Amino acid sequence: MDERTTEEADRPDIENKSWSVRRVAIVAIFAALSAVGAMIKIPSPIGSIGLDACAGFFCALAFGSVEGMIVVAIGHILSAAVIGFPLTLPIHLAVAVTMAIWALLFRIIGRRGTVGLVLAVITASLLNAFGSGLLLLPIGGVGLYVANLLPLLVASAANTILAAVAYSAVKGSKLLNK
Repeated sequence: MDERTTEEADRPDIENKSWSVRRVAIVAIFAALSAVGAMIKIPSPIGSIGLDACAGFFCALAFGSVEGMIVVAIGHILSAAVIGFPLTLPIHLAVAVTMAIWALLFRIIGRRGTVGLVLAVITASLLNAFGSGLLLLPIGGVGLYVANLLPLLVASAANTILAAVAYSAVKGSKLLNK
């Protein structure tokens, strides 16, 4: 039985600071899934683009924004680590932070029904490709930014679409109910 009061249950999940065993396990399991996705690469000039964010975007929708943000950030760092941080560790950390913000927005928009889920996929995909891609400018200029736009857009769309489809398939099930 859930021991939280009605007031605690009504608070947004970003403010819930209690880290139960269940919550830690969810983050660990989905971080492991992100590691698997980090091994599946989308061909690109930088090489760190992959399916590492899918588990984090799903986690954001299904379990909470904080969980999703953590998993997305870990996923990107793992994806970059696999190939040796080609953009430098500080740039990859900045990308991880921006991706965490996109996961938060993905949850906020995506939890508003089917139309919201479609808008969340579009928004997160565009922000990840065009917004996070801007972090490439200091390293490789406009050429590197433009060269990575298509791979970033494809990977972003694949990650968010897979997460949205998986969430739609299980959202009414007992798997997600506490």
